Amino acid sequence: MTLHPQHVAAAASLLCEPSRSIMLTYMLDGRFHTSGELARAAGITPQTASFHLKKLEEAGFLSQTKQGRHRYYGLKDPAIAKVIESLLTITPIAQVSSLKQATEDQAIRYARTCYDHLAGSLGILVANALVDSGYVIQDRDQFNLTANGEIFFSSFGIDVETARRKRRSFSHCCLDWSERKHHVAGALGSAMLERFLELDWLRRKPESRALLLTETGRTGFAEVFGLDISSIHKTHDNKVYLR
Repeated sequence: MTLHPQHVAAAASLLCEPSRSIMLTYMLDGRFHTSGELARAAGITPQTASFHLKKLEEAGFLSQTKQGRHRYYGLKDPAIAKVIESLLTITPIAQVSSLKQATEDQAIRYARTCYDHLAGSLGILVANALVDSGYVIQDRDQFNLTANGEIFFSSFGIDVETARRKRRSFSHCCLDWSERKHHVAGALGSAMLERFLELDWLRRKPESRALLLTETGRTGFAEVFGLDISSIHKTHDNKVYLR
């Protein structure tokens, strides 16, 4: 199939509608959601949400699964999440107007899911630690695994070969919108997040992309990655912003 400029315009036009953009951003948590949940997130009626979700599904942005009477929607491919996250880096920042918004913004900037991998300040610290330790080498848009990295990830409980066999990028650089630096994405980034959740270092926050750091995680990140978690600044220039 040959792509033409009008195909690009058609895809871009789907993101121009605010409600669709909000729902797609909401799905960056990597989970599947009902149309009702997505409608509440976007502040629209369930009927309007269903209309937008059908458009997005037809365009190949979403996957749908059915359980009982409910239909659940999620991003179809990590590449879709990458595009949305990239757009967030050039999106104008709106200053928040409530304590609830400020608290959520701080949590999202601290640690969050970027589809299926770790992003935010904590994600940047992990990526930097891997580079500093010689486990990966950043080369343009990729994090290349070293021999020492193979040993490290194996000892950490991650099956590198299984991750490599997945039909997706193995370990690419993903530009973090809140930090303007790269965190680890791809199959390796996904495997790391799964391991952090399995070890109870991180926990998912209900109805949010934010990830909650546990005391076990605070100790684990310090011992395994040499991270001083207290060095993470949750806000920048003493202001709080919302995405």
